[in-house]
Amino acid sequence: MLEIAYPILQGGMLWLADAGLAATVSNAGGLGVISPMAGMKPRGNPIKNLNTQIAKAKKLTDKPFGVNIPLDLRDCGLLMDVIMEHQVPVVVTAAGDPHLYTELLKSFGTKVIHVVSSAKHARSAEKAGVDVVVAEGVEAAARNGFDETPLFSLIPQVVDAVKIPVIAAGGIVDSRGIAAALALGAEGVQLGTRFVAVKENIAHENYKNAIVGTDEAGTVMTLRSLIPSRSLKNTVFSQVLLGMEQARASTDEIREFMGHAASRRAGLEGDLDNGEAYCGSSVGLIREILSAKEVIERLVDGYSAVVKKLQSS
Repeated sequence: MLEIAYPILQGGMLWLADAGLAATVSNAGGLGVISPMAGMKPRGNPIKNLNTQIAKAKKLTDKPFGVNIPLDLRDCGLLMDVIMEHQVPVVVTAAGDPHLYTELLKSFGTKVIHVVSSAKHARSAEKAGVDVVVAEGVEAAARNGFDETPLFSLIPQVVDAVKIPVIAAGGIVDSRGIAAALALGAEGVQLGTRFVAVKENIAHENYKNAIVGTDEAGTVMTLRSLIPSRSLKNTVFSQVLLGMEQARASTDEIREFMGHAASRRAGLEGDLDNGEAYCGSSVGLIREILSAKEVIERLVDGYSAVVKKLQSS
């Protein structure tokens, strides 16, 4: 359906998923995904930035790539205009009602993928006409669903709820995770954190090195009163935030503490103490910074080895 060699999607990381990373992933056989905010200054223009990123991606690859659009972005409608103008082949939507733009996008020949965290939302997305849903478990980095359902419980329930293909996301970083997800009924996977710790990602080296140096207990869920998010534990940001939540601080107080673009401070500027460093729960499996091509090659080769092992057991 997506005209890619392998059912591996790169997550649309808010400040980090630029054209260079997306093109490298697409050239390696996966689906690279661009974020309108990638590399942008905190108060920059996402519409102008997306135009630039799409044009760059088209120069770097002749393979399909996608754009990630959170539907709660202020300029969402204008960003959709850019996507249709450039005839982007795939759009990944999240954080909103898939009925808003799906029909319009599909009229331009764009494939629409929508991220969900429950079977209920998957059914709604299917009714809206999306082509694929991403079932995202609580293990995922960044924003999560309020139900906080683990991925391996979520996959089969979403698969049973809809007839369209399901992609699994949340804590998958290696071929064993892919094999497990496919065994539960998924037809592909989406990886975010694994594609942060790659050479082509514009993320700050502090962020990449923190991912490589963190064990299985290194992430924490915060912002449950706003939008549940998974990030690296750190000495300032996450601990203060948790303390504020436990003290039942108001949403306005929490927003004031976070300030603007907290995830940019960590991801692009490398300030891990005072920023929100999004990270999935399987971070302990990431032990080196590879190229994006190497990541995909290892996922594909390792998958074959896992299947052979299962067949011989």
